[in-house]
Amino acid sequence: MAVHRGSEPLLLPSRHPNRAARLAKSLAKGTLKLAMWTLFLAWIAMFFVIPTEVGTDFYTYWEDATSGTLYGTQGSVLLLYCAPILLIAVLAVPYLLLSGGQDDVLTEKKSPGLRLGTFPVLVDGVFGVVTAAEFIGIAMFVAFVLWAVYWYTVVNFEMLPSYGNLTAFEKRVQMLQMSAYIFGLTALTCLAFLFLPVARGSILLRLIDIPFEHATRYHVWLGNLTMFLLTMHGLCYFIVWFIRGIVLKSIIEWKSDGGANFAGIICYCFGFTMWVTTLPPVRKRFFELFFYTHQLYIIFVIFFALHVGDTYVSKAAGGIFLFMLDRFLRFCQSRKDVDVISATSFPCGSVSLVISKPKNLQYNALGFIFLRVREISWLQWHPFSVSSSPLDGSHHLSVLIKSVGEWTGKLGKSVSDLLVTQRLYEPNASIVASVEGPYGHESPYHLTYKKLILVAGGSGISPFFAILSDVLHRVRDDKPCLPRDILIIWAVKRSNEISLLSTIDMDSICPSSSDKVNVDIRVYVTRESEPSLEEGKIEKLISLNTRSRGGSMSVLVGTGNKIWSGAYVIVSILGFLITLALLDVCYLNPYSISAWWYRGILFMGCMVVSVIIFGGGVIYFWHRFENVTPTGEEDSEESERIACTLDQETARNKLCENTNVFYGHRPDFKEIFGSVLDSWGCVDVGVIVCGPRTLQSSVAKEIRSQDLRRKGNSPVFHFNSHSFDL
Repeated sequence: MAVHRGSEPLLLPSRHPNRAARLAKSLAKGTLKLAMWTLFLAWIAMFFVIPTEVGTDFYTYWEDATSGTLYGTQGSVLLLYCAPILLIAVLAVPYLLLSGGQDDVLTEKKSPGLRLGTFPVLVDGVFGVVTAAEFIGIAMFVAFVLWAVYWYTVVNFEMLPSYGNLTAFEKRVQMLQMSAYIFGLTALTCLAFLFLPVARGSILLRLIDIPFEHATRYHVWLGNLTMFLLTMHGLCYFIVWFIRGIVLKSIIEWKSDGGANFAGIICYCFGFTMWVTTLPPVRKRFFELFFYTHQLYIIFVIFFALHVGDTYVSKAAGGIFLFMLDRFLRFCQSRKDVDVISATSFPCGSVSLVISKPKNLQYNALGFIFLRVREISWLQWHPFSVSSSPLDGSHHLSVLIKSVGEWTGKLGKSVSDLLVTQRLYEPNASIVASVEGPYGHESPYHLTYKKLILVAGGSGISPFFAILSDVLHRVRDDKPCLPRDILIIWAVKRSNEISLLSTIDMDSICPSSSDKVNVDIRVYVTRESEPSLEEGKIEKLISLNTRSRGGSMSVLVGTGNKIWSGAYVIVSILGFLITLALLDVCYLNPYSISAWWYRGILFMGCMVVSVIIFGGGVIYFWHRFENVTPTGEEDSEESERIACTLDQETARNKLCENTNVFYGHRPDFKEIFGSVLDSWGCVDVGVIVCGPRTLQSSVAKEIRSQDLRRKGNSPVFHFNSHSFDL
């Protein structure tokens, strides 16, 4: 003991710098977080205040105070509506850099308890499964719409006498016209948020750690609300025009000193077409129609700018600009051909693809990619969960694809035909794909729970292979990793799907894995009453070598380099301000350009130019820097390709030791969670569901029931979904 005490003074000086650095880092993160929260809350409060009398007076004063500046009235609107969200995006760059890697996240201690983001409040209905945090967001938007319509109406009533001596009927018509304007202003606010959730690699989504697959739900909700408001906006105007007998004249009207009606009607028609194809019956049955029709958003935005002009489009410019940044980056990434190293065809019709990636491309387990195969379709991109852990190999990742539709069916047939072609005609025949991503969570939330329950339906098992592999690798390498008990519940229709378990070999990843991690797999075969004779058989295994045709995935997008992605955002925003200033100084002001529709399209042009020129410059240097291949990397890559092909039957037999198969019924979640309550102590239990909406609702309903009646040292369940409903 004396020896240890005597050595403490020698150790203390070496600890102080680390402690000081941690303190400085924590202080910087806290300051940035406080600044971003202040900006965001002020931005939200501004939307609630503007419709009131106080807000109207403030807005008028704000325009007068800033009208003489370089950017004029448009600049005052940009500063009020657009600057806060863009400034948050800029501040997010240093915050994410200070946040560190995955291991830093796992060292943060969290006490068991309910969390707003993982406690399901609504488990069924039009919104699907809704957590407490999402419910608060929905309530705020509903409250805003009601609040805005109410206060704008109050202000309009006070303005009514200024229109002169009107009859009672004329007053009602005038109020209807002003109500149409109210719905348009409110819809404009929704448009300010509409594009934020669909920026797949957005730095804002990375900041709040919400992956694109979850954020699309918010886009759908906002899209429905926006279309309702736009419909009311147009309908009220049509009624007014009909009453006044000026329908045709008003429809074709294209004002220079106000809204261009004809552009607005075209904008609404494209928006309505997109909205109709997003309805579940249409989207699920005619996915290609939904996908192609949704590309009309480009025309929608163009005619929106023509309709409202530069000042009003500035109110929604922040979200649109960040979406443009993301879309251009995705375009640059997806132009590269990517090697499919190997493919495996299973008896259930699923296909496993191993895709080449560079060593410096990072992703998290529970990530996903968008995949296009030009031999099948030049335009269709489909999302698939990554079924491999980032620790499985530095130069490849895997996806598991189930044949459930036209595109995936053609992919399965292509793999089968390629096997025949390789054997009989062309040994070097191959598949080349295009890839966007990987996308996903910024932090590995699946590693922050000591207990994990993974619930899958059909091909939803794919991301859980990545989780299981990730945990095993970390346990083997003594990396930070909390899960030690993993329960996998997998519901399938046919027993031939059980062969997918052969994609992972637990003992080859982590020798003596059963002594370190307790894995319990329960498979429920719902449409068979007994095992099939063909259970576990793998029909085809092919290996492809396509280095001559394509290459590795692009390092752009995904959850990779924070410095380059941050520089891309910052430089593009600065470029936008410079481009807009040059437009004002060199063209708009000298030539007194005042037409709303013309200024609106020029404003959108500035956004496009800044993204392509300024952002494109960053992408060029990013691409050149990241694609420098160190000496000797190719040799290690080739060895990894050989190692990534597993002994499928051996892996299947080993995993069967941890698997219990039940035939003829679905999982009873009440019984399963009840047994968990009896065996696990007071600890956070991460429940991740990947499957159809009905499966998510069933699990969420039971989690809510268990959490609401928990007592004493019962575990706390946290609901997390991982699925694609695009």
